Amino acid sequence: MGTALTMQQRWPERLWIIRHGESSGNVAREAADAAGLGRIDIEERDVDVPLSALGEEQAQALGDWFAEMPEDQRPEVVLTSPYVRARKTAEIVQAGGGLHVDVADFLIDERLREKEFGVLDRLTRRGIEQEFPDQAEFRRLLGKFYHRPPAGESWCDVILRLRSALDTISLHHCGRRVVIVSHQVVVLCLRYLLENMTEEQILAIDREGDVANCSVTEYGFNPDIGKIGGMELRRYNFVAPLREAGAPVTAEPDENVAAR
Repeated sequence: MGTALTMQQRWPERLWIIRHGESSGNVAREAADAAGLGRIDIEERDVDVPLSALGEEQAQALGDWFAEMPEDQRPEVVLTSPYVRARKTAEIVQAGGGLHVDVADFLIDERLREKEFGVLDRLTRRGIEQEFPDQAEFRRLLGKFYHRPPAGESWCDVILRLRSALDTISLHHCGRRVVIVSHQVVVLCLRYLLENMTEEQILAIDREGDVANCSVTEYGFNPDIGKIGGMELRRYNFVAPLREAGAPVTAEPDENVAAR
């Protein structure tokens, strides 16, 4: 009996982690940087920032890609950040026929929300250096992994809540096919957890380039990892679904990239 419990699968059969489509905040951040501004022109709360028209096109292309899969290989469960840009991405993919999931399996989980930037919200790198030079120096000394801006989060804080989210997935969705729709930092922090990385390893991946909008990071369950099996990376930052549909690929950093 003890052996049977030890060998029990604790992970989803397959896990797709998706960054939301391009948002109006991504576009606004790029415009602020190009103009050398200190603040990003966004009217909404970060949670309410919508997809751009291009972001909706990207989400539709991703939905078409999932819809082309055999039905017994498509996602069964969707977990999405409550932020509008992530939730809308998931809804468009679902409406496009790529996610045939019951209402009870389309779940909003606040633990998948964007990293919170506190007093640095909506500031470009120039803006942070001008308005909060002490925070710019703290970040330089501590590094982005450990630096927590006032009223905000560090990467470690995000990882802490994601540990809880993965425990929930393990408890309620083991053996199933699960999609997570979230944000750039969340994609990276989930890689950190699922692949048991060090700070140096995940930051090296981060330095290679931004996670593309509507890109797919995919894991499959491998029973040969450890004593009870684990998740094996199959794809990272995969954008072929967008290219196949003719949707432009964007890898714009989040609007708070300077504080990320």
